[in-house]
Amino acid sequence: MMKTYWLAIWIASLFSSCALNGALKEKARFEQLEMPKLKLADSTDNYLSIDSSFLFHNAQGLWELYVGGNPMEIGLKTGILTKSLYAYQERAFFTKIQEFIPSERKQRWMMRLTKMYNRNIHKYIPLAYREEIFGLSRYASPRYDSLMDPYQRNLFLHGAHDLGHAFQDLALVGCSSLAAWGSKSADGELIIGRNFDFYAGDDFSHNKLITIVKPDSGYSFLSVGWAGMIGVVSGMNSAGLTVTLNAGKSSIPWSAKTPISIVAREILQYARNFKEAIAIAKKHPIFISESLMIGSAAEDRAILIEMSPHNFDVFESDNANYLLCTNHFQSNAYRSDKRNQKQIEESHSAYRYELLTEQLQQQDKLTAPKVAAILRDRNGLKNKEIGYGNEKALNQLLAHHGIIFQPKKRLVWVSANPYQLGEFVCYDLNKIFATNTHRAAYSLANTALNIPQDAFLTSKAYRDYEDYRKQDRVIDHKLKSDQTITESEWQAYQKLNPLFWAVYYKRGKYYFEQKRYGEALKQLRQANSCEVTTLTDRKNITSYIHKIEKKGDNR
Repeated sequence: MMKTYWLAIWIASLFSSCALNGALKEKARFEQLEMPKLKLADSTDNYLSIDSSFLFHNAQGLWELYVGGNPMEIGLKTGILTKSLYAYQERAFFTKIQEFIPSERKQRWMMRLTKMYNRNIHKYIPLAYREEIFGLSRYASPRYDSLMDPYQRNLFLHGAHDLGHAFQDLALVGCSSLAAWGSKSADGELIIGRNFDFYAGDDFSHNKLITIVKPDSGYSFLSVGWAGMIGVVSGMNSAGLTVTLNAGKSSIPWSAKTPISIVAREILQYARNFKEAIAIAKKHPIFISESLMIGSAAEDRAILIEMSPHNFDVFESDNANYLLCTNHFQSNAYRSDKRNQKQIEESHSAYRYELLTEQLQQQDKLTAPKVAAILRDRNGLKNKEIGYGNEKALNQLLAHHGIIFQPKKRLVWVSANPYQLGEFVCYDLNKIFATNTHRAAYSLANTALNIPQDAFLTSKAYRDYEDYRKQDRVIDHKLKSDQTITESEWQAYQKLNPLFWAVYYKRGKYYFEQKRYGEALKQLRQANSCEVTTLTDRKNITSYIHKIEKKGDNR
């Protein structure tokens, strides 16, 4: 199916080459606009500033960007201040693509197809955000200009989150979110927590960027993401409205529409309640399926806006005091949706939803530290150890970030590296937005309210897991290139993560290919006894077992 899809795009591109110039024509128009002349006022290793806008690298390793003005000014200031981070982020992203597609010829071919795929994406992004993206792209590294123009490239990168959902080979996406209020919250007010499990390599997650924007129009807001991205995946505005994204099961899209992060950005900048958030979401055509958890200080609860290219609904929890979201839809509009039903049956979304349900049944009076503990939980149902990095866990040990909101108090906690295990750093939006300018080289965090790092970080188990991740890449490379893996290598590898099903499955497949069926069967049965991540994974294991048993040679 994937090959058919790309073939169709290639054929279409033969008849649509003129469409590729749409974004470039718009770029030429932007270049005719009068732009402010900006110059860095201060520059040190951890602090850059332009007027009242600045970038600061705090003690926890988080980057804090504070910027304001009209769209073009915001884009230009962001570009100057984050230039090196932007270059790093692009390099991390394209390096990951190169891992999937080592051939330079195929990379160029893919870029041509990507241009075709995104040929009209600029038409679906509001003009103000296109201006901001243009301003930002003026400070893009020239490293990848031969592949794509910087403005085109940035438009493409804004759709990368969406493509990561549709093409799951590009990213692991398994976000988990919870909201609680009333009797489930310590103070009775709304509290929200989520893990953003978007993975595009370790380097991609290295520089977490907290962006604090005071735009000329709409509400000021804080969002968490990465340099080069003006869209929103997690954020809260000065009105106490929050937005977080959870991917749904998507069909393979035929052309780009509005990136979901741009929809979330517009909601965060211009909505103060559910009604306004829903109205903004409804007007945008999108090309993937997504749940947007919207928290509101005004309503003091949360809802889900469930969107797909051909459907739209709003879900409110039957429970009086909490709402949960993983990676399947829950509203009436999607009850008979076959793709959503398949997602529930075959993925790990339903398992994580059950995990969240179990946690909320066990936990009362949630506080920010208690929510952090839930987000950091590495075990399965009934506290079963299921192997580190298992995507059935709430903490899959790959999250770009974890985040916690208390909307009425305007408090936000953002996890420092690694994953959501580092210190959760607190930001008080009341204090941040009450001040018109922040000129000094200091963090905007309210560190007195920080949540300490997870004790797991100082354990041998954590060190073993990080060693396992390195060794896992070595094992995968050897399997892919048909290299010999010694018995001692296998034993050392499995010892690093002994409860994870995949370490036995890979060894079983290796023995199977070598026709060492008895040894293969032992490993595959061990894998089958573990908590296997998905139904497809389980079927693959049992298929190998049945093949061996059918052969009748289990020596």
